Amino acid sequence: MKSHKDLEVWRASIDLARDVYEVTREYPKEEQYGIVAQMRRSAVSIGSNIAEGAARQGTKEFVQFLYIAVGSATELDTQIEISKATRMVDSRRLDAVQALITRVTMMLRGLIRALKAKH
Repeated sequence: MKSHKDLEVWRASIDLARDVYEVTREYPKEEQYGIVAQMRRSAVSIGSNIAEGAARQGTKEFVQFLYIAVGSATELDTQIEISKATRMVDSRRLDAVQALITRVTMMLRGLIRALKAKH
């Protein structure tokens, strides 16, 4: 592997972070330091952990960072569910973000399986 930027899952995580930033612009102003900040941190954490893991020397370390990325995706999914439950924004916008979270999570789990099978 040349770089984390060569990973399709990393590129998808960047798309996810962009979408989270776009949808959270619609949240109430009083949530800018609440759920909006948390959602943005979770979204940024996914791609950041993929990149950091890819830069590590060993497969075991890379897999550990991928698990952390899965955890961040799960956090983000929970924050989306809270947003839906409290009707902060249009649920169709949140459904689209949630579909991308599912896609990224599946890609992460597939990469973890592939790396573990090689090791």
